[in-house]
Amino acid sequence: MDGKLYLVATPIGNLEDITLRAINILKQVDLIACEDTRTTKKLLSKYNINNDLVSYHEHNEVKRSNELVLKIKSGQNIALVSDAGTPTISDPGYKLVREAVENSIEIISIPGASAVISALSVSGLPTDSFTFFGFLPKNKSKGKEFLESIKNLSQTLIFYESPKRLIKTLTLIFEVIGDRNISVNREITKLYEEAIRGTVKEVIKEISERESLKGEIVVVVEGNKSCKNDYSNDLKNLKEKLKVLYEENVSLKSAVEIFSDIYDMPKNIIYEIALRVWGK
Repeated sequence: MDGKLYLVATPIGNLEDITLRAINILKQVDLIACEDTRTTKKLLSKYNINNDLVSYHEHNEVKRSNELVLKIKSGQNIALVSDAGTPTISDPGYKLVREAVENSIEIISIPGASAVISALSVSGLPTDSFTFFGFLPKNKSKGKEFLESIKNLSQTLIFYESPKRLIKTLTLIFEVIGDRNISVNREITKLYEEAIRGTVKEVIKEISERESLKGEIVVVVEGNKSCKNDYSNDLKNLKEKLKVLYEENVSLKSAVEIFSDIYDMPKNIIYEIALRVWGK
């Protein structure tokens, strides 16, 4: 019988941010594949976990993925961890998961800490819709091109960044996206954790006045408000026009098709309004 692959989330700073389930899985599996054995040993030592480790990082993940899949197919249970947070999220692991899927191996998520979600939750920016982009391209022209491609998105935007590149990145965001509200979060769950909130210009000014800025950085940027479609002014007018078609015995489906061409509005919104007019 095949073994299982466990994707185990580990703390992103404070070693106490690990679940009881994660601890139990790390004790029970036959092998732990980790990004850096030295980092993982510190966590295992804190919780008295004695288990075999094997390195799994960006430089060996193709070869190691094949090896690990063979071990799982032979019946071993393996846990994958990254240095911090949830495996595969801007960390190695995707290739192993893909290989496991192709080999019909059961993959089990052991959820836990995530810098992306933690930063978003304390940002004070909308959380109902967001997109995580990882690190921006290091090349300025490519970074600018990328920001141009996403500047009209209405959802909250989230990036990772290093302290050394932060000012440059924020300046580029200001130039391309504009002076939106942002939250720069660093050292999440650690002793000097903080969130620097304000407009891009305000945050750049505050950071520039500091001698240094340390820790891993998550940047949360407000989405483009002007691109959020507001259909409230059209709804009453649309409903009246739908009533006319209903009285003329036009089918609901035809009415939706007609007005989806006239109004810059998703079909599902028109359909829901039409349902009420048609009494369905």
